[in-house]
Amino acid sequence: MNIAHRFHTRSRAGFALAELAVSMAIFLAICGAMFLLLNSSQKHYDTQTKLLGSFQDARLGVDEIVRDAENSGYPPQNQFALGVNALAASAYTNSPVAWSPNYPTTACLIGTAGGGTCTTPGDFDAIFEEATDTTGIVKWIRYQLVGTTLFRGVVTKVAGDPSGPTTAAGVLLPYVTNVVNNVSAAQRAQYVADYPNMFPGGVAQPVFQYYCDGAANTAPVLCQNAGAYNSPVNVRDIEINLIVLASQNDQQTQKPRLVQLQGRGHRVNPNQ
Repeated sequence: MNIAHRFHTRSRAGFALAELAVSMAIFLAICGAMFLLLNSSQKHYDTQTKLLGSFQDARLGVDEIVRDAENSGYPPQNQFALGVNALAASAYTNSPVAWSPNYPTTACLIGTAGGGTCTTPGDFDAIFEEATDTTGIVKWIRYQLVGTTLFRGVVTKVAGDPSGPTTAAGVLLPYVTNVVNNVSAAQRAQYVADYPNMFPGGVAQPVFQYYCDGAANTAPVLCQNAGAYNSPVNVRDIEINLIVLASQNDQQTQKPRLVQLQGRGHRVNPNQ
């Protein structure tokens, strides 16, 4: 009887203080691990959200540039049988890509990295020439990288050099921000360490690369390699390359996050 009573009394005593302390320590350790995991996941989510936003903005930008490149050069001047000299400049295109200087009388040579004789088109500057809507009025559509902002502007084509009208006050508007194709050498060196494939040779990367029609039945080649065909009037394809910096660094590594988006516009309209 006494033995049973002692066993029953002991069984009602519950957990010892040491057991509670151990249980509490295990519980706190599990909670701490869960909070650390949650915090890490939240930082990862924030980073990916910012990266996705940068990706979407740049993707939309590339898609529109591709569309403009594909529609450029229409309607050509030779579509009009008679009286073409009496037509307003906005009625036809002289070229798929407008140029400066000496437009439209003398075409310049397209280069890269400062080569050639064209101011536009250039590595970071392009002016498309096309009828953008059903009215048939030809527009100049300019994309120009200034610092880290790619600007876009649309104006009705007029007689003379396109550079002035397309850079007039209020024409060019911010289009894609944080574009780092042509940042300073010091800034670029920071990105090259983590993204060497985006900056081959560690040099600035053109936003635009131009491919010209060559001899009959040949594939377009880089305009600077096209010899006698190196001219804005012969541009057939345009490669677009945007390298965009996300608005915030990776929350875990604190390194900058870059996205690279590329596209290629193929002009379907005939040469002049």
